[in-house]
Amino acid sequence: MKYIQVDYSGPLNGTVRIPGSKNSSLALLAAACLADDIVTLNGIPRIEDIRMITAISQDIGLSMEQNGGQVVLDPRWIHSAVIDPSKAAGFRASYYFAGALLSKFGSVTIGFPGGDDFVSRPIDQHFKAFQALGAEVKLFDDHFVVEAAELKGADIYFDTITSGATINAMLAAVRANGRTVLRNAAVDPEVVDTAVLLNRLGARIYGAGTPQIRIEGVPYLQGGTHAVIPDRLIAGAFLMAAGIHGGQVTVQDVIPEHLDACLSKLEEIGMHIERGEQHVTALGTGSLRATRVRTGMYPNFATDLQQPMTALLLQARGKSIITDRVFPKRFAHVPQLRRLGAQIELRRESAFIRGGVPLQGGWVHASDVRAGISLVLAGLAAEGSTYITGVEHVERGYEDAIANFRDIGASLSMRELDACGMADRMSMRT
Repeated sequence: MKYIQVDYSGPLNGTVRIPGSKNSSLALLAAACLADDIVTLNGIPRIEDIRMITAISQDIGLSMEQNGGQVVLDPRWIHSAVIDPSKAAGFRASYYFAGALLSKFGSVTIGFPGGDDFVSRPIDQHFKAFQALGAEVKLFDDHFVVEAAELKGADIYFDTITSGATINAMLAAVRANGRTVLRNAAVDPEVVDTAVLLNRLGARIYGAGTPQIRIEGVPYLQGGTHAVIPDRLIAGAFLMAAGIHGGQVTVQDVIPEHLDACLSKLEEIGMHIERGEQHVTALGTGSLRATRVRTGMYPNFATDLQQPMTALLLQARGKSIITDRVFPKRFAHVPQLRRLGAQIELRRESAFIRGGVPLQGGWVHASDVRAGISLVLAGLAAEGSTYITGVEHVERGYEDAIANFRDIGASLSMRELDACGMADRMSMRT
């Protein structure tokens, strides 16, 4: 079994080039299924979630070739709209294949989405959109089926703001007959990125990036080329790393506007931020102030940055509070941070953090992508060595986290735990 060893590190300094957005890439790869010719996507990260999509593409006949960050997809040979439930359960965004394949096949069978499970993320708003467009949704134990003899444009109001359902509704509506209007739509950059690709292929989507999106259905989509936006969530985590011991970290190939909420909060706690056209530099002052953070849908502070922010605020003297109402159960990292000596109290959807308490290295487990990075940041501040299991979760979202952190001076290494070592570790935990 693999684990990451993190050793106490001093101020982190250096530059990290930010890859293409994982969340956007997953939507774009599914969106390519709607086209009637070859689609080329640039900047796609080489991560585990993308490899899962490759396995699905082989099953359904979608030709998918990745060379570095470029992926060439040929949807003309898709022959099936049945997604293996075991493969769909491997990552959350598998549900995008429902919206992307429905108009072509009239029926899609797909397993319930997996990935990071913050007490079973609801997909009821996805089903609501499909039903409004004229589809029938049938639920089974490990999969669901969406069927529609014909998709017709509709007026859809989302009961809650949801990026995933907004994207899925766009995918289904692009080739529906007539006009579709999405109200209370998510305004995330990943929603806009998906709309930009689809419009390049011949779709007619207006208003993406606002709470109301209008889609005029078209009968077909051509091929085309598109570059994925940078991963704002990875960028935010590396900028936070500069605050652990007062270092200076620059993230390149980013869109600074996508990070506004994160950057404002980092400045609020005492870090200095310099913005460029395609880069951001964060300078830690060595002294952080406690604060209060409330997550929300974009453009508010991202729930995906809540976990690394928790690790950073452990270095801020005083009492900080992080409230996450987007995913109130997204605090599986807290018990692990406590194993390192962190003093954090959970009350409903809030974490009360007593900062400035020394941390000690130890064994911890990453339950999801962002929790893994939170534990890495905490390990960099802890005396001694920290050992992180659950490496597969980090690999789902980061192409090479070890190399990236080493580039800015962090002491990290990937190691293998043999059977004897695993037994010793289990005895220590009990």
